[in-house]
Amino acid sequence: MQERPLAEKIRFIDLFAGIGGIRKGFENACEKAHIQSECVFTSEIKPYAVQVLKQNHPNEIIFGDITKIDSRDIPDFDFLLAGFPCQAFSAAGKRRGFLDTRGTLFFEVERILKEKNPFGFVLENVEGLVNHDREKTSDKIGRTLSTIIAHLENLNYKVSWKVLNAKDFGVPQDRKRIYITGTKKAFPNLEDFSVTHKNLSAILENGLSVSESPFVKLLLSHYPIEKLCGMSIKDKRGGKNNIHSWDIEYKGKVSEEQKELLNLMLKERRKKKWAEEFGIEWMDGMPLTISQIRTFFDRENLLDMLEDLTAKKYLVKEHPKKKVGTMRIQDDTLPLGYNIVAGKISYEVAKVLNPNEIAPTLVAMDMQHLFVADGDGLRRLSLREGLRLFGYPENFKFDVSDSDGYDLLGNTVVVPAIEAVSERILAIYLAEKKESRNASECA
Repeated sequence: MQERPLAEKIRFIDLFAGIGGIRKGFENACEKAHIQSECVFTSEIKPYAVQVLKQNHPNEIIFGDITKIDSRDIPDFDFLLAGFPCQAFSAAGKRRGFLDTRGTLFFEVERILKEKNPFGFVLENVEGLVNHDREKTSDKIGRTLSTIIAHLENLNYKVSWKVLNAKDFGVPQDRKRIYITGTKKAFPNLEDFSVTHKNLSAILENGLSVSESPFVKLLLSHYPIEKLCGMSIKDKRGGKNNIHSWDIEYKGKVSEEQKELLNLMLKERRKKKWAEEFGIEWMDGMPLTISQIRTFFDRENLLDMLEDLTAKKYLVKEHPKKKVGTMRIQDDTLPLGYNIVAGKISYEVAKVLNPNEIAPTLVAMDMQHLFVADGDGLRRLSLREGLRLFGYPENFKFDVSDSDGYDLLGNTVVVPAIEAVSERILAIYLAEKKESRNASECA
């Protein structure tokens, strides 16, 4: 296919656009390079994402399902931007890859690149894409990423990819993502980016409304505010930075002796020797019989303690589980034992962020459970603070409900990382443009 001449104004399209984070990063890079840019086509299907896109780009038409749009109906463009759906490759999903319908949406990107033949592209996805469907543990990448790269190279693109972490781009979040880029003329250099670090304190506001919920009041009745910063609340091992339900007596009174028992059971139930005793395949978190528990916590009133904790639902009685295919089911031929009710319970507060540290990877399902200290109280992250954790500018419009906002933020991109990557491909574009101009002048 014949290549189009390089334009004075860069035209780009934004696929699987979300709230437009890739576009924002690309536009920022164009502005820094003193290049005019124009988005000539945007596709997104989530209604409240479309709502945000329209708030920020009121004069544009947002197109829907890209699978129903003929490539020939898309205007010509120079760069394709796409954060194609990542659930098919994510550790948080089932990791079915191209077997998942969402995984095949990469081929919509390929279809449009093949038809329109632009100068280059920027793609973003989860880090799990790198090793997805890996044949051997020694392989650098899995078959899924190999397939994607091969298909892009077959379209005569010089392709580069790199896993980058948001925390290195002035965003206080530990968020690793893969960036796949390519141009018709040269391999984009995705090495040696300038590193900038910030803590959460740089993006947090003060004086917002704090939570008055019973759970938050319970937390504050057991721990001073300064002790809660950096703590997670979950019934699993987490070292000194973990608060369990029994630490705050969430389900009822717990004696110090019972707390000692529960903390020991958290550790002991992970040991493989118990599975060997039962003659089953080991699993993390085995139920233990009273005789097994006595080997590490022998008390005269042990049975009474266990039954009391079971009645209060800190413990549950269950049989060890056997593996049936890919499932684990209780084997009632094995002795009944005691187990921690759940490895992770969705409490109202999953973690209280430390302002002197950075946030963990923000995902949609967990964002509403992340709290921060504000004065003498605790509150959820505000949506504006959430936007800052992805590097969005202060004038970015985000008029949605909190629940929709958290969902959108958990699936968006890190704007400064996109900007840095885009600068590298724009440098190739400008060099080619200069070369073409010089050749024309010499002719």
